[in-house]
Amino acid sequence: MKYIFVTGGVVSSLGKGLAAASIGTLLEHRNLKVQLQKFDPYLNVDPGTMSPYQHGEVYVLDDGAETDLDLGHYERFTNCTLSQFNSLSSGQVFENVIKKERRGDYLGATVQFIPHVTDAIKDHIQQAAEKTPDTDVIITEIGGTVGDIEGHLFLEALRQFSLEVGRENVCFIHVTLLPLVKAAGEIKTKPTQQSVAKLREIGIQPDIIICRTEHDLDEDNRRKIAMFCNVPALNVVAFRDVEHTIYECPLDLRKDKIDRLVSDVLGLESDTPDLQQWQNFVERLIKPSHKVRIGIVGKYIELQDAYKSIYESLTIAGAAHDTKVKLVKIDAEKVEKEGTKAISKKIDGILIPGGFGERGIEGKILAAQYARENDIPYFGICLGMQIATIEFARNVCGLKGANSTEFEKDAPHPVICLQEEQQGITDMGGSMRLGNCRSILISGTKSAELYDNAPFINERHRHRYEVNSDYQDQLQEAGLVIASVSEKEGLVEIIENPEHPYFVAAQFHPEFKSKPNHPHPLFSGFIQATLKNKLA
Repeated sequence: MKYIFVTGGVVSSLGKGLAAASIGTLLEHRNLKVQLQKFDPYLNVDPGTMSPYQHGEVYVLDDGAETDLDLGHYERFTNCTLSQFNSLSSGQVFENVIKKERRGDYLGATVQFIPHVTDAIKDHIQQAAEKTPDTDVIITEIGGTVGDIEGHLFLEALRQFSLEVGRENVCFIHVTLLPLVKAAGEIKTKPTQQSVAKLREIGIQPDIIICRTEHDLDEDNRRKIAMFCNVPALNVVAFRDVEHTIYECPLDLRKDKIDRLVSDVLGLESDTPDLQQWQNFVERLIKPSHKVRIGIVGKYIELQDAYKSIYESLTIAGAAHDTKVKLVKIDAEKVEKEGTKAISKKIDGILIPGGFGERGIEGKILAAQYARENDIPYFGICLGMQIATIEFARNVCGLKGANSTEFEKDAPHPVICLQEEQQGITDMGGSMRLGNCRSILISGTKSAELYDNAPFINERHRHRYEVNSDYQDQLQEAGLVIASVSEKEGLVEIIENPEHPYFVAAQFHPEFKSKPNHPHPLFSGFIQATLKNKLA
């Protein structure tokens, strides 16, 4: 098995995750099987308890692991289905080491950063390898920036690991920034030189340097970086700002044949990649025939990464229907204060995403009512389904004061509530309903049609509250259709309104299962119905 380690220098947010995902894409197109991992140096056990303002969205895997949003890029850009072994934080490492010490697993030894913490990090790489023994290459991205004190143990572990598995089986890729100093009119390579010097102090010599740049990389700068960073000039690669979409990134990196360079470093024999299908997908994104405007009504809308997978899923579904999706970000609190006049009259569809807490809830309920009463296609996800249920209960069933017990503990009509197994839970981390759940699709529904009449579906969840079974009959008698229920507990998974052009809401998170050329059925149906409604 071969290993690629992707580190970053100079500044954060350079696109290490997209670089790793893009390399995975290119290697897969060379008929190699890849797996990707993300190591994060923060002390949280996982990002599940972190605010979206701090960390962006939480990406949930099939096994219920709450992970960094980069794992969303990994799954969308490749054919990987990831698990808890593909994600690691410092918090997890220290938690596991302390638990072992308490059990006496270290046989009375003094527990230290080296070797015990670094061994735990190396073990995680080995576990991922053992779980997928047919993998050709494991790509591991290290979060943070070289020089950060919290990331040093991860880099030390990688240095040790490369010696243990053989340096010929490891490729170190370092992503740096090439800033343009406008006053001088020059691209400066010194930050890259300093960053690589820092990495070499730790004992890691990069094999390939990826330079993030707004412009192309000229030969003079390429040779300068090669000389001062001790790499062949061919192995200095430009990673340019893409013009239209992140899905151009693999095509951009292919210009410098990074997949060939990686194959050469690792001694891999592989096919020349055929990227025609990926190119066709990108062209559909760039030059669509139609356009729809989708209003996203949320409370983290000012932060792009808070709803990252939703935005990508809408884009992917749009490409499938030759349609550009224009995102209109609507602040739920503004709707709460100003009413529906805060919702643009030019939107063609409304999506309400997941979330926690009562801030902006009444604005979201108003938005759902506005969509239902004005025949605007509506798609609710997780909290968005609960919002649709509350709105329907209040304004169609006549249940005054209907609400969720999350927002009003003593609501007169708790149409959304905690299930028995969630009662009394005090720990916030990892205690929700998480990961894949098998559900029954009800035949004859719109949702069943979208899923090609499959009898069962498997979707990923991340929530605590459910539709209250005491109100299901009343809701259905008023016209709300329950289109799917969980196989084991009978919990409501999908609701829909058959008297509406498209009014579908799901308790699970379909955005975690959308891929280029394979949009999720509910996203595809939403865009298709929105376009049809607009053209009509």
